[in-house]
Amino acid sequence: MEKVKKHAPSPCKGLQQTEELYRCVPARTEPEPVKEIRDVTVGYPMAMMSTAPDAGQLIAILLKLVNPKKTIEIGVFTGYSLLYTSLNIPDEAKIENEGKFDYAYVDADKANYWNYHEKLMKLLKVGGVHAEGRNSCNGGRGGSQVTKSREKNNLRIQQITGG
Repeated sequence: MEKVKKHAPSPCKGLQQTEELYRCVPARTEPEPVKEIRDVTVGYPMAMMSTAPDAGQLIAILLKLVNPKKTIEIGVFTGYSLLYTSLNIPDEAKIENEGKFDYAYVDADKANYWNYHEKLMKLLKVGGVHAEGRNSCNGGRGGSQVTKSREKNNLRIQQITGG
């Protein structure tokens, strides 16, 4: 992959709000393939759509805790969060697009979050985890019931319980 040496200023750096933190902190903890995708993505015109580095690291921790055997991801920009998922699930686990899932991640068009949420509630196993990237750097546009928050780059996590 072609590497971009300097990170262009981005309105969405997650918790790492300064340029110095954005460049320094993830570099110490990201796997090299993930860092390469982030370095290339930052040069794209719509780079702010990408999952923030700290959200990616939270996804990695969450996946280690959940230990899912079957996952689904809705919304892939350059594959940053999908690569984090593939690197942090058990070897026998699969990223699929049908059946019942242990883990689901959504970071897609915000206007349809409620629709994705409704469908995923039927597809997640009891005990499964549903996480949503809630990047509102586009000024809060989107408007679904799930994403009314104006917080930047937070991650909504929900565990499905029987009932």
